[in-house]
Amino acid sequence: MMVGEKELHGHTHAVGDDAPAVLPGDVAAARPVAPGLRRGAAGDLEELVRIRRDLHRIPELDDELPQTTAYVRGVLEGFGCEVFEPCRSTVCAYFDLGRSETVAIRSDMDALPIQEATGLPFASCHEGRMHACGHDGHMAMALGAARWVDRVLAGKVQGVSADMLPRNVLVVFQPAEETTGGAKRVCDSGVFQRLGATRIFGFHLWPDLPEGVLASRPGPLLARSSETTAVFHGRSAHIARWREGHDAVGAAARFVVGAKWLSRRLEQDEPCTLRFGHVVGGTVRNAVAGEATVEGSLRVFSDAMFDRARKEVGALAQTAADEEGCTFDLTFSEGYPPVINDAGLFARVRSALPGLAELPEPLLIAEDFAFYQQAIPGVFLLLGTGTGIPLHADTFTFDERVLVRGLEAYRLLLLMA
Repeated sequence: MMVGEKELHGHTHAVGDDAPAVLPGDVAAARPVAPGLRRGAAGDLEELVRIRRDLHRIPELDDELPQTTAYVRGVLEGFGCEVFEPCRSTVCAYFDLGRSETVAIRSDMDALPIQEATGLPFASCHEGRMHACGHDGHMAMALGAARWVDRVLAGKVQGVSADMLPRNVLVVFQPAEETTGGAKRVCDSGVFQRLGATRIFGFHLWPDLPEGVLASRPGPLLARSSETTAVFHGRSAHIARWREGHDAVGAAARFVVGAKWLSRRLEQDEPCTLRFGHVVGGTVRNAVAGEATVEGSLRVFSDAMFDRARKEVGALAQTAADEEGCTFDLTFSEGYPPVINDAGLFARVRSALPGLAELPEPLLIAEDFAFYQQAIPGVFLLLGTGTGIPLHADTFTFDERVLVRGLEAYRLLLLMA
C-alpha cells in the first residue's frame, strides 16, 4: 500500500494519501486472549523483532527480491511444511493437515525506492531502498504465524493441539504490491484452487490508528484506484495574436476546476474522489499553449460508480475542450480493484477477534489484496502503530510490540471455525 506515486502497468498509481480513519469513541486497544496464545509472548516478541530487523536491513524492489525470498525460504524450510514458488518471486508455505479446506495468510515483501532517514541501528543496507510501508513487519507476523502452526503440529504449544486447527494452512509471501500487483499473478497461478483455499486474511500496519488497535469493516474497505489522464490538444499562437490559437492550458484549467465540482456531486451518492495533482502545458509565457496534460486519480468502490464517473469525466473534458476550440484524449488505468471484505467471513472475524474496531466508512486508498478477494472470500485488517508517521516517509518506523498483537490475531483466525 503506497503513499505517494508508483507505477502500475505504465501509469502512475497513488495510494495511501488520505485522512486518518475515524474510530468509534468507545473502541479500546483490547488484545485477544485465548488458551495457549498469550503464553510465551516475550519469546514471540524477540523472534518477531529479530525477523523484522533482519528484513528491514535488506529492502528490495518490485519482483527483484533475491535476498528477501532467500531469507523467507530459509525460515520456512526449518518447519514441517511444503515450501514452493507458484510464480516468480513468490514464496508459499503449505501445512497439509489432511483437511478438506485451506485457510491462507498473505504478506507482501517488496520495499520502496526511498533513502532511509530513520537513523536506526538496523537501517537499510541498500542505498536508496527502504521498507517504508511496513512490509518487513507484515513478513515477520506471517513467518511468526507459520512458526506457531509448526509448533502446534509438533505438540509444543500448551493448550492448542493440531486437531483444533480446522483447515490446512497456506502462507503466501508475494512481490510487487507497490508496483504491478503481484497478488494477481499469485491468483493466476491456480495455487488457491489446487490447495482448496476457501478464505484469506492479511494485515497492513497503520500509523493513524492507536497502537495495537485492529480495525476493519464489512464490505468496501479500500478503493479502486484508476489513474486518470487528460491531454488537451490546441493550437499555439503568440499571445498578441491569441485569437489565432486554441488554448490547451485554458481547457485544462476549466477541466481541473470542473473536476472538483464533479467530485463533490458524485460523493453525495457514494464515497469516491476525483482529484488532479499534476498539470503540464505550453512552452513559453507569451504563447497560447498548443498542448496541456492533466494527471490525477479517480477512487471508487463499485463498478457502477466507476462507469458513471468515467462517463461524466468524459463529458466534462468535452465541454472544457469545446470552450477553447480544442480536442482531447482521456485515459483511465484499470488499477487495483476495490478491497471488499466478505460480509459473512467478516462476521466470523468480528466474533473471533475481541476489540476489533469497525471503521464507519471505507478509505480512499488502494491495495492489491483486492485480487485475492476476487478469487476467494477474504478479510483485510489494519493494525495500528499509533505513530502518525506517514506510510512511505523516509522516517517510517513503529514500536515492534504491535507485531505481537498481529500474531495473536493470526492465531485466532487460524483457529476460527
